[in-house]
Amino acid sequence: MARVVLTHRSLLPKGPSLGARALMLGLLLLSPGWAVADGEGTRKVTVQEAVRSTLDNNHDLAAARLEVRRADARVSEAVGTALPRLDLSAGYTRALKKPVFFLPGDFFGEPGTVKPVQIGSTNSFSGTLSASQILFNSAVFVGVGAAKIYAKGAREIYRSKLVEVVTSSRKAYYGVLVAAEAVSLLRETLRNSEENLRTIRLLVSQGLVSEYDQLRAEVAVANIRPEVINAENSYQLAVNNLKNIMALPYDAPLEVVGTLEYIPVPDSLIAAAQSLVLVSNPGLSGVKYAAEVSDAIVSAQKSEYLPVLSLFGNYQYQAQKNDMAFTNHDWIASSLVGLQLSMNIFNGLQTTARVEQAQLDYHRAEEQVAQVTQTLQSSTEAVILQLNRARLRIEAQGKTVEQADRGYRIATSRYASGLGTLLEVNDAQLAQIRAGVNRIQAVYDYTVSTADLDQLLGRLPDYVPAQEN
Repeated sequence: MARVVLTHRSLLPKGPSLGARALMLGLLLLSPGWAVADGEGTRKVTVQEAVRSTLDNNHDLAAARLEVRRADARVSEAVGTALPRLDLSAGYTRALKKPVFFLPGDFFGEPGTVKPVQIGSTNSFSGTLSASQILFNSAVFVGVGAAKIYAKGAREIYRSKLVEVVTSSRKAYYGVLVAAEAVSLLRETLRNSEENLRTIRLLVSQGLVSEYDQLRAEVAVANIRPEVINAENSYQLAVNNLKNIMALPYDAPLEVVGTLEYIPVPDSLIAAAQSLVLVSNPGLSGVKYAAEVSDAIVSAQKSEYLPVLSLFGNYQYQAQKNDMAFTNHDWIASSLVGLQLSMNIFNGLQTTARVEQAQLDYHRAEEQVAQVTQTLQSSTEAVILQLNRARLRIEAQGKTVEQADRGYRIATSRYASGLGTLLEVNDAQLAQIRAGVNRIQAVYDYTVSTADLDQLLGRLPDYVPAQEN
């Protein structure tokens, strides 16, 4: 079974008081000094390790990396069409029955007849070296540019997938931490309730309080136990989700090391986020490059209206003989060079139709750019609002935890002196639970929103290793 063991030797209260636990909860979330219990055979996972494991094993990221290599190969292919072409060929032919041509019989003194005359030799060898170079072909030049743009787009898509994978692993890791804290808090609450029940039973036996208080305390304990079970189930689901993202076996023992830290995002970054997302978001850059490729395809289709000019030449070495007794004198060399100009005059309006299709694809790509831009601006605004709300909640809950702890101490003191009621104690305890949970949730929401903002801005944490693409 995977587990999370988070302790802090200097801050954990020695007693079972829920008030002390709730008071220290905020400090635990902000403190870097965790001590992690060791477990045999367990894999200790920090956020850095979670991200690295995800990057090493994520199939979508591997596919995006292969697409980058494929795009580079397409660039090489496109450049190759503009380079000279050399072809070497060689052949041997043996005539089983030689070809003939017919001559008038007048040449042989037989007017009015036709005589067949064999031509060629029984054996012939030939070797040819051919060369060609495109001098002008608009489609070739446009294709080279389009391939380079496509390669840039593939790299942006890879970077988009990279920040997405990093964000998903970070959020899964944070999900385990917040689930573990919830389990720890509710277990502590259950222990406090059970201790209160034991105290009340003692007071009942001495006739100091009524059995009704004991009944209410027993109900309180019974109500907390299902909450602990639900929290433990949520924690296990969070661990399984992290294993799935890291591509670990389901039964792999896992120990998560770390803390949810409240690290404020600089105000300057939040203020500039709306403009930065339009220049740094890799997904938007990818669709922009896709639109540029579509525009280049329009130009490539239009190039079919233009002529193609190329230079060609070949050098041939051949020999023919009725037997195989070839000598150096039997071989004859020949060569030629020339220019070729070709231009389509009419092809059934196919070029016009292809140009129209390419233009429609380009306009569709432009619409996609506009849509992604609008979505990013809306998403950025939503993340900024979430960050601001979470920050205000963190600041407010810090004071609320202190107030709830003080209220619990007062309520327990009043009840012990006979001035208060058990209802006041239960209400104070409930207030402490809510304050602790709200504090955990506020820090978690802020941390997750920070990861979402990094993804929108195409930012990667410093601990992410450099990626080759």
